[in-house]
Amino acid sequence: DVQLQASGGGLAQTGGSLRLSCAASGFTFDEYIIGWFRQAPGKEREAVSSIDPDDGRTVYADSVKGRFTISSDNAKNTVYLQMNSLKSEDTAVYYCNAAVRYWGQGTLVTVSS
Repeated sequence: DVQLQASGGGLAQTGGSLRLSCAASGFTFDEYIIGWFRQAPGKEREAVSSIDPDDGRTVYADSVKGRFTISSDNAKNTVYLQMNSLKSEDTAVYYCNAAVRYWGQGTLVTVSS
């Protein structure tokens, strides 16, 4: 079975940093594009960033460009989301996703001033 284990959420101050991890199992790691999505209270889930572990190509939402960096460690079957210069509007539950259809459990990121 495909499993995605997200971790690394927590409380950060405005301007601070957090690193999320998504550990994947149950499939060939470079077979699927891995993405991070987020859902803030009262809002729709939105795409944040994605990476193709096969060739390293990345995509970012405009709202996080220049602040967030997605990367993959293919030896560890893990995708990371380094989040810098955090803003209050980054507060959300963050989910990792594989191939659009597989979801991990969320990890809560709270940014406060």
